[in-house]
Amino acid sequence: MSLLSPPLEAFVAIAETKTVHGAALAIGLTQTGVTQRIRALESQLSATLFIRSRRGMMLTPEGEALYRYCQAATDLEGLALSQITGAAKKTSVRVQIIGPTSVMTSRVVPRCASVMQKFGNLFMGFEVMDEESRVDKLRSGEAQLALISHKSVAKEMESKRLKPEHYVLVGSNKWRTRKLNEILETEKIIDFNSSDDMSFSYLKSFGLLARAKTERHYVNNNDALIHLLKLGIGYGVLTREVAEPYLKRGDIVLLNGGKVFESPIALAWYPRPQMPAYFQALVDAIV
Repeated sequence: MSLLSPPLEAFVAIAETKTVHGAALAIGLTQTGVTQRIRALESQLSATLFIRSRRGMMLTPEGEALYRYCQAATDLEGLALSQITGAAKKTSVRVQIIGPTSVMTSRVVPRCASVMQKFGNLFMGFEVMDEESRVDKLRSGEAQLALISHKSVAKEMESKRLKPEHYVLVGSNKWRTRKLNEILETEKIIDFNSSDDMSFSYLKSFGLLARAKTERHYVNNNDALIHLLKLGIGYGVLTREVAEPYLKRGDIVLLNGGKVFESPIALAWYPRPQMPAYFQALVDAIV
């Protein structure tokens, strides 16, 4: 049972399936019927809600705001039905959390386990993503909670600061006798992708950036990145938590005397008219 209006129901279906055809199948309507409902909704709101792309029907900024509203309304719907009919006890809810590798594996997933056991109708999605485009998934409604840099938290979001991540500069064990300046001047940096500026931030904080080459290798997987570091293809930064087992095995070594760069991180979400108990429990567990 859904208390969303038919146009909003069609809107949510397209937002989640990314196609009119998929939305039509999801809500048992013809494609023409779905299209008519979206056109009527856009006319009523005087806004374009979707744009067509190679990836399907993608939400515009106005569409993202409406999708977040629909998600919040669905949360309240569950509470309302619980009071009216008791139906919410049978209604499942899903929360997607997105964050960087180190925090997700060491803090978020273990701490959320108790919440998942307490709320039997709660289904979780944990997405590991190390680039800062995590905030885009929060804006689009693809994630309901995101671990992002505190500087990426927008005014319209709610957030709580977490214990900062501690980054160290590392390289191949083959380089253990080399001078840092020589490494910076001759070797390449390895980062996740072109938007990942953590290595630059680390080097800048210790006055080392001017000596470093700015051309970088990219690999958006921690295991693959560490493998390249071990081979001596380049150097880069890892969180201390991620680096620790490889340091102990002697696969990689600390550079720059093991000095640590602290990167503040925040748990962010969009405010809801009424915070569901399971959502508050997740926030409390992570923080």
